[in-house]
Amino acid sequence: MTQQTPRLIITADDFGLHASVNLAVERAHREGVLSATSLMVAAPAAADAVERARALPTLRVGLHLVLADGQAMLPPRDIPDLVDADGRFGSNMASDGIRFFFLPRVRRQLKAEIHAQFSAFAATGLPLDHVNTHKHFHLHPTVLGMILEIGKPFGLRAMRLPSETGAPALLKPWLALLKRRLAAAGIAHNDYMVGIEHSGRFDEATLLKTLATLPAGIGEIYLHPALISGAEIAASMPAYRHADEFAALISPRVRAEIDRLGVTLGGFSDLATA
Repeated sequence: MTQQTPRLIITADDFGLHASVNLAVERAHREGVLSATSLMVAAPAAADAVERARALPTLRVGLHLVLADGQAMLPPRDIPDLVDADGRFGSNMASDGIRFFFLPRVRRQLKAEIHAQFSAFAATGLPLDHVNTHKHFHLHPTVLGMILEIGKPFGLRAMRLPSETGAPALLKPWLALLKRRLAAAGIAHNDYMVGIEHSGRFDEATLLKTLATLPAGIGEIYLHPALISGAEIAASMPAYRHADEFAALISPRVRAEIDRLGVTLGGFSDLATA
């Protein structure tokens, strides 16, 4: 039997969050192994991110929907049950998830915000490689249903499956439901993911270890690179070692290991095409 070439999508999340993140994404693609990134369309440095992405035609760019711990696209007056006076979502995802499920008023606002973020991405003119959510909120069935409904007219063809070895047992039913619904909707996805366990500290040694133990199938490795680290990027990331993650992506040792393994790098759109 012929052994299949390993396939990986190496993604940087939070594109647009900070100018330092944007520069790290650009350099990690030009100089390193980064093949994809996920754009926060309402983040402070989103316009700069889009400008950089337009100059990088081989960088696959997806939509990083923000529905927690971040800035909304719509003004607070339009979604008062979702955001504070400054237009920011809160961080209590359990409470918000309950409200998404039970309150029609909140669901209407949520649907409008998801549509606004898809529309903002479409306005960039960038091809939509994939969709995922900040803090993997698309595991919530209500959020997922809205993404599938709203996203199809915007060209949604692929999404992240946040299935990582060692995931808590509590998440497994939600992951199985997500996988079934993506299949039913004809939405392509990765087979496995690496990144949650190492979030904020995915350094060179960890990335090399990950490459040495890749499971079978098509994988996504996601990181949070920047040239500076921690709270300078965002107040909610005080312990994140963004600069170490950037260094891992441009490491000659990492590049050499990928070449040795014969790994094919690409984006989610490759899965949709296949």
